[in-house]
Amino acid sequence: MSPQQNFEATKKAIGYVDRKEATQADYDRIGFKSGLEVHQQLATKEKLFCHCPAGHFQKADEYDAELLRHMRPTLSEMGGYDGTALMEFKTRKNIVYHIAHETACTYEVDDTPPFPLNPEALQYALEIALASKLNIVGEVHVTRKQYLDGSIPTGFQRTAILGVEGEIHLRSGKRVGLTQLSIEEDACREVSDIRHTRVYRTDRLGMPLIETVTDPDLVNPTEVGEAGDAIRFLNRSTGRVRVGSGAGRQDVNVSCKGGTRIEVKGVSHTKWLPEVSHIECFRQWALLAIREKLQARCSKEQWQMSHVVLDPKDFNFYYTPITDAIARGEKLVAVNLPHFGGLLSHFAQPGRPFYDEIINRLKVIACIERPNMATSEDLEDVVSQNVFARLAEQMNAAEDDAQIIFWAPDEDVAMGLEVIEERCRMAFEGVPNETRKVMNDQTTIFERVLPGADRMYPDTDSAPIPLSNEYIDELRTHVPEDIMVRYEQMKQWQVPEDCYNFIFTYNYYPVIKSIVEMGFDPKRVACLFGHTLKHLQGVYGDLPFCTCRIVDIFRFIKEQDLDIALAKPMLAVMFEDPELEDEEAAVAAGYMPATREELMDAVNRLKAEPFEPARKDTDEADRVNSMMGRLHWSALGNISLAELAKALQ
Repeated sequence: MSPQQNFEATKKAIGYVDRKEATQADYDRIGFKSGLEVHQQLATKEKLFCHCPAGHFQKADEYDAELLRHMRPTLSEMGGYDGTALMEFKTRKNIVYHIAHETACTYEVDDTPPFPLNPEALQYALEIALASKLNIVGEVHVTRKQYLDGSIPTGFQRTAILGVEGEIHLRSGKRVGLTQLSIEEDACREVSDIRHTRVYRTDRLGMPLIETVTDPDLVNPTEVGEAGDAIRFLNRSTGRVRVGSGAGRQDVNVSCKGGTRIEVKGVSHTKWLPEVSHIECFRQWALLAIREKLQARCSKEQWQMSHVVLDPKDFNFYYTPITDAIARGEKLVAVNLPHFGGLLSHFAQPGRPFYDEIINRLKVIACIERPNMATSEDLEDVVSQNVFARLAEQMNAAEDDAQIIFWAPDEDVAMGLEVIEERCRMAFEGVPNETRKVMNDQTTIFERVLPGADRMYPDTDSAPIPLSNEYIDELRTHVPEDIMVRYEQMKQWQVPEDCYNFIFTYNYYPVIKSIVEMGFDPKRVACLFGHTLKHLQGVYGDLPFCTCRIVDIFRFIKEQDLDIALAKPMLAVMFEDPELEDEEAAVAAGYMPATREELMDAVNRLKAEPFEPARKDTDEADRVNSMMGRLHWSALGNISLAELAKALQ
């Protein structure tokens, strides 16, 4: 059986099904369980622990200083090391920061203590916590959370829990518990990560961020997507958060029956959540199948890999990454993996066999850039099977062994061997605890070891902040109605479902409600937002004017006793020229004042004209459509097109 055939056969054997074809029975079979951690930037003027401006971003080549740091782990308050910190320490990374004077200060680079926590950020976060029906803490305690990937120059993130035990409701009506909501400082933006050097920009660093954590109550990918949208829409309904690229990010925690909690980081689109959680749960299911096969062949204690350093002259390599590595003077190492025959090409994710798990750990931990290895079971035949046959003979490999060839600079070879051995030994246990990074096809790759409790400890630089009942009661007056109340109202208005996502994403519901209160048809107003405005923003970009201008358009139409159809072309012309006054926008949209009597006279004149059809099969409806086209602009804003059509008929 070829590696590709083995990949497809093992995919079928574990019962993998595409998400569109999966049923709840499929998810119950593998024990799907999931929860979310939703991160959302707050729309504050300043950062969380200093007075630098928030929301100002620098370009790649715009920075005033460059700072180099090396991270090292420290003992926690309980006397232990965090596994993630130890893993990052192994990478021997040079962390480089590009610092712009406008957006960073000495606090960001840990040269001065933090300022008091930004009161505006605290207010916004507490309002969202109240909207999430969370129990607010009596006193805010800032803690430190270790981050040794370099994304925060201090090596830790300051964070504080504000509320616990809340809830959201999905569109299906299901209640999902919220574990907690925290306020924390955002991390740097990564510029590049190549071998032992990682580069960051510090403009985003320190921006206020909230993290909403759900209970693991989600039992299928559809619920994961609904929960992500529910939290995102709730946050936006307050008007206290930033929107746009990077302002909101989701981490999804997934496990299957017999697996473990895996955290998939940085899912930037909520529409990705269902597919990401589906693929990750089946990935764990596949790893458990590999464990079962491996344990039937050998015990973990007996298993021992071996390796040899190859002389390139002894082999004819044609694979470009290998020939390039040889030209750079890198070492070429062959590794024999006892009893892994048929497992390297075992299905793990769509398009990703098990050996992909090793490839990405070599990249992250040993800092060996991809492509960094070839196997005896590659889905694409990059290295001749004759080469692997010679290697198997040279290394006294058994029939059910598998082989890997990897290449690296001499100083990275030892770590490369350690990574390969460690990941293969993990296969005996099933699903390793780890954090993974989502890719554009919604598959995931290894990012780092899953952090533990040992990375949390109190922040001795920040005093506790008491929260009085009077302050919390005053904040309650700012909390909007529940997002599900808005959802049910839209259903009562008979607004089409395809409008909901856009309206809630941009928090247009309050604007729609204020227009409806003027006496306009709610369904028609909502459709103008969900269809027309959505199209205009797709063409021109986000609103070039305040949403109050849309209210002004409808107020103008109401006061002038005009037809609502005029609103659509008025919106379009205002995207092109936002400075237009209402009357000017109406004229630019094609509005020509006319009385009802004048329009009816025009209707009667048209009806009296002889009709000469362009085609033999033209019927009465075609004649009406022709006349509608001739009178459309005269009628626009003066009478409804439905009334015009009725008069013509």
